[in-house]
Amino acid sequence: MTHLEAGAQVDAAHPATVTSPVTGLTSAEVAERVARGQVNDVPVRSSRSMAEIVRANVFTRFNAIIGVLWVIMLAVAPIQDSLFGFVILANTGIGIVQEWRAKKTLDSLALIGEVRPTVRRDGTAAQVGTSGIVLDDLIEIGPGDKVVVDGVCVEADGLEIDESLLTGEADPVVKQPGDQVMSGSFVVAGGGSFQATRVGREAYAAQLAEEASRFTLVHSELRSGISTILKYVTWMMVPTAIGLIISQLVVKDNELKGSIARTVGGIVPMVPEGLVLLTSIAFAVGVIRLGRKQCLVQELPAIEGLARVDTVCLDKTGTLTEGGMDVTGLRVLGDGDGTYVRKVLGALGASDPRPNASLRAIIDAYPDAEDWQLLDTLPFSSARKYSGATFAEGGGGAGEAGESVTWLLGAPDVLLDPDDPALDETDRMNEQGLRVLLLARARPGVDVDDPAAAKGVRPAALVVLEQRLRPDAADTLRYFSEQDVRAKVISGDNAVSVGAVASKLGLSGTTVDARRLPADRDAMAEALDRGTVFGRVTPQQKRNMVGALQSHGRTVAMTGDGVNDVLALKDADIGVAMGSGSEATRAVAQIVLLNNSFATLPSVVAEGRRVIGNITRVATLFLVKTVYSVLLAVLVVLVVCSQVEYPFLPRHLTLLSTLTIGVPAFFLALAPNKERARPHFVRRVMRYAIPGGVLAALATFTTYLLARSHYSGEGALAAETSAATLTLFLISIWVLAIIARPYTWWRVGLVAAMGAGFVLVLVVPWLQHFFALRLVGMTMPWVATGVAVFAGAVLELLWRWVDRRFPA
Repeated sequence: MTHLEAGAQVDAAHPATVTSPVTGLTSAEVAERVARGQVNDVPVRSSRSMAEIVRANVFTRFNAIIGVLWVIMLAVAPIQDSLFGFVILANTGIGIVQEWRAKKTLDSLALIGEVRPTVRRDGTAAQVGTSGIVLDDLIEIGPGDKVVVDGVCVEADGLEIDESLLTGEADPVVKQPGDQVMSGSFVVAGGGSFQATRVGREAYAAQLAEEASRFTLVHSELRSGISTILKYVTWMMVPTAIGLIISQLVVKDNELKGSIARTVGGIVPMVPEGLVLLTSIAFAVGVIRLGRKQCLVQELPAIEGLARVDTVCLDKTGTLTEGGMDVTGLRVLGDGDGTYVRKVLGALGASDPRPNASLRAIIDAYPDAEDWQLLDTLPFSSARKYSGATFAEGGGGAGEAGESVTWLLGAPDVLLDPDDPALDETDRMNEQGLRVLLLARARPGVDVDDPAAAKGVRPAALVVLEQRLRPDAADTLRYFSEQDVRAKVISGDNAVSVGAVASKLGLSGTTVDARRLPADRDAMAEALDRGTVFGRVTPQQKRNMVGALQSHGRTVAMTGDGVNDVLALKDADIGVAMGSGSEATRAVAQIVLLNNSFATLPSVVAEGRRVIGNITRVATLFLVKTVYSVLLAVLVVLVVCSQVEYPFLPRHLTLLSTLTIGVPAFFLALAPNKERARPHFVRRVMRYAIPGGVLAALATFTTYLLARSHYSGEGALAAETSAATLTLFLISIWVLAIIARPYTWWRVGLVAAMGAGFVLVLVVPWLQHFFALRLVGMTMPWVATGVAVFAGAVLELLWRWVDRRFPA
């Protein structure tokens, strides 16, 4: 029997107050609970708070190091030797502004896609925001709805709830009035309502995590790689800095303030201070760009993750096809009566308060329902592949009870025996890409919710539905093919029908009935490699298929919009949900396409590739500087017996860093980049940074030693520093020129502009004085240039050899 009438039989042991299932709370009761603070006040956040953004950008390990050194320099040296501190302030400010802009974009998009539960108050059902729920509210739920607070079931009509995100149990749990309902679970079949017993931070999901949608976090190779690099840099910095301090302050009998200035000048460039900043900016700008395309990125590294994906699993309905369907034909089987069949279909449509897309199409086609008494219903389930209802079909007039008849509507190949002749006609229509449902009469006396109801049915008619293909699906599939990303169509529909739809979209490959897939993970992975289209896939199978692909080293993205996709979306490396999909899919996905356009995915892939490719370039620039700074300090310490000062003041390296790293890196980090994402970020960066940095340090120190033997007398140290600075700048600009390839007009202009900036410093007298840079004579400037050119030529050969010897 239906459980709608049993709504008042709530187990009063759970809630303190039993809310009327008819009216729900009154407005006065809601106001009273709000005044007492009994509201669902868990913040639904799509991004960090402003305080967290400021804290994350300001209070960093390297900002602390730079800050201490900056204070020291402000006390002992001219302001131009403290410029590096102002650069850090500017960088931090830029990082805060960019992430704040990204936060605003995320928050506005999250508001559009926010879950809005249906609450019954004053006898009327209305949607409210999640934070608008109060204790004892009566919340209506149906297929695809996420349970947002804890409660007790009040009404249940075939209600099945999946609690796998909380308990790990894959099988849906049938709920009856009085049963507990936990936040973080979601409805897979049926409908009903529950009374909220725990809201806000007392709810089960809130105690497990901030939100039920955050059970998994996307792995970011960029962020973890940069963290690894920074850890190694710290290990190198500390002993090198200590050695440099000792050599400059203790061993060298030099003026104290000058020694401190040159010591700080050696330590500051070891810090790759802008690398983390530019990575954050690149992600933030990506969020803003995708936000303009109505793409909500719920976890920032998901942009990077989708760019690394090599397999995309696509759900057909709602992804390749639009949500709606149209009934295009009705084939009455045997000696059935067409008029009677249409009445049955109309009655089935009217019996389901929350029809799926197929049933909505039937309701539109057959709106006139016969006034039969509804005795029991069975909502559609992806696991069962059919729905049903039992009617007391009136014999004499409206409302007159008569024969009890159970009707089922679902997949023909599930309800019929394999040798039934009706399946031949079904197969012919499936081959045309049509969707076919069977209307069948169950055996007399069997309950509609009995698993045996599907056995021995009497077929009455085939309902033919046509799905609307998304106009942009073919182009998107073509894009993935061109990018060597394999597409796998995974659907609960008939395999032949799904294969025909895929074929219309230009996706070729083997079509497989998932019921014949092996259960073993390795064998399943091999079958998935061979096939392209998979039909009759159960929700648990979708999850298993994602796991099987991942076990063979695949990086998997899963798209979907229905509750049957939730488990697979959660387990995939990247989950992509449609904005019009169920609340549950939007909750577990990392990316939500609010415009429901599958064609947005290439933009996400392109944005991820831009971030990965550009940060790899930028990281190489920063780490070349770190390597040559550490090595220069080591060389100074090693030749301490020769009384060698550190060659640079902070102002020199601030100038070089700005012209060869800071300004160019900002443009390169945000530039278009279509390179395919490749793994092993740390290895790919360090195989260039180490040889480049070592060569730059050796060439610069060689010029410095030659200048020390060339110059003498007052002003010799300034002349030696200027010659060494010239060599280091020319090598650094050469590194920038290599990193900027392949050349475009703006990249050539960028390198040329940085070179012109350095020339400007050398020729303008007040800039010469400000930066303490003045080339003396003709011999050493040409020697410095010659050393740099030789080092640049060696660098070209060395990096080409590295490419061949250590391929990424």
